[in-house]
Amino acid sequence: MRKITLLLIACALSTITFAQESYNLMLSNALKYVGTPYVANTLEVTDEEELIINGDELDCTTFVEFALAMSLCPEQGDDMQESDFAKNLQNIRYRNGKIEGYTSRLHYASDWAKDNVRMGIIEDITATYSPTKKKVTVSYMSTHPEQYKHLRNSPGNVNKIVAIERELSSQSFFYLPKDQLPVEGLKWIKNGDIIMLTTDIPGLDVSHIGIAIYIKGNLHLLHASSKEGKVVVDKLSLNRQLARSKNQTGIRVFRLKK
Repeated sequence: MRKITLLLIACALSTITFAQESYNLMLSNALKYVGTPYVANTLEVTDEEELIINGDELDCTTFVEFALAMSLCPEQGDDMQESDFAKNLQNIRYRNGKIEGYTSRLHYASDWAKDNVRMGIIEDITATYSPTKKKVTVSYMSTHPEQYKHLRNSPGNVNKIVAIERELSSQSFFYLPKDQLPVEGLKWIKNGDIIMLTTDIPGLDVSHIGIAIYIKGNLHLLHASSKEGKVVVDKLSLNRQLARSKNQTGIRVFRLKK
């Protein structure tokens, strides 16, 4: 089944227009997951926080984390070492790369982005090209603890999340408003870039995440889709995808720094 999927990916690659590059490691690794089932809450299966590695079921965040962790490995393809991948994944997923309980995981996208930029894993491309800033206002986790296994019966964890939310909510970030993103994308958005979809849903900063891919000259999103139930290259351009959502306000763009 995996061989068939990879063959279909190879065929699809013939329609991709690569922006100023003939090969992109991040995109190449991400495309290997096309067709992988979308499953939410795969990191919530243990009572104690530990590094969960489940490449058979992905949500939008774990999909991007897997592609990024693979791309950071010194050896690629069949020579990739599981230990290198696991170390990269832990550095990406946890604050300072250390597992110190549930709240050490980078739950909010703004926290995830800030820590990975600070660690030198990714760079914030939007900050260079878009002058528009948005204040971080996050509170969703602490105000909906019943939705989270490790919060619903743990006032201690809720208090720690509240502290994290307060720190994040004192900050702001650069983003590109959706009405400024043309259907063909922008020259500074490259294949393989990480795309975060910002939102105005109360208490959240970002509602979705995926990877940039240009097809026939238009910018699309490669992502783990709850609607499609699997990892797909979205049929709609990112411009149209954003236009159809009343809550998505724009994008943040990050790039593997290697």
